[in-house]
Amino acid sequence: MGLTYPFKMGKNHGHGHWPLRRFLVVEDSMRPTLCPGDGVLSVRGGNPRVGQLRVFPDPTSTRWLIKRVGEVRGRGAAASFQACSDNPGADGAVDSRQIGWVPADGSYRVVWTVRGRGR
Repeated sequence: MGLTYPFKMGKNHGHGHWPLRRFLVVEDSMRPTLCPGDGVLSVRGGNPRVGQLRVFPDPTSTRWLIKRVGEVRGRGAAASFQACSDNPGADGAVDSRQIGWVPADGSYRVVWTVRGRGR
């Protein structure tokens, strides 16, 4: 489950719907692409595309997940995508096989990756 937790952006954005958000990877489901300790900078919205990395709220908890986009259905606010782990055999990995298709609305597109110090 590419578990991620959002960092607080502080008071620099003024409201809760700022389109830019950063997250920290905390487990192994996206190895080798992303490892624990890596950070990602993400932008809200846009149409999901096959192969893209997206961050979205886990529909079963309060955490966030980061996954690779598999198939895409629809466009705009009605779009949904198949969320795929790069390492589906990792302990606790969760993706569309367990949670189903993910609505694109409210998801973030990864635009920048910062490697953790241990890499």
